[in-house]
Amino acid sequence: MARATWKPHEKSGTLTKRSDLPDSVFAYPKERKEPLTSASHVRNAIARFNQVLEVSDEERATAFANIKKAAKHYGVHLTETQWKDLGKKTSTNRGAAARKKSARKAVATRKKRGVKKSASKKTTRKKTTRKKR
Repeated sequence: MARATWKPHEKSGTLTKRSDLPDSVFAYPKERKEPLTSASHVRNAIARFNQVLEVSDEERATAFANIKKAAKHYGVHLTETQWKDLGKKTSTNRGAAARKKSARKAVATRKKRGVKKSASKKTTRKKTTRKKR
């Protein structure tokens, strides 16, 4: 199990810049990603856990330990017990979302080019009757 490196940071507000924060405030301290300076930041880090790219499993385990420690400090309820559990519920609809996005892009491209969508893709067959002999 990874050890948490997170420590509470008392200085916050509109004048605090991200560059002023110490590494111990971040879920991913090495990359300085996902600052955990308030309850809303903790909830955001939980929601975006699987969106962080190019990190190892060990770094994810450390980040989860940091998130757990910060969640306890700020009073955020965390139902997941392992980092592999995070994001399972939200990723189930990614395929549908990607299809919708590509469909919206196609419509926007057609509009940009001035191409109208055909009335119907279905071809209708005329019924023909055979003459009886």
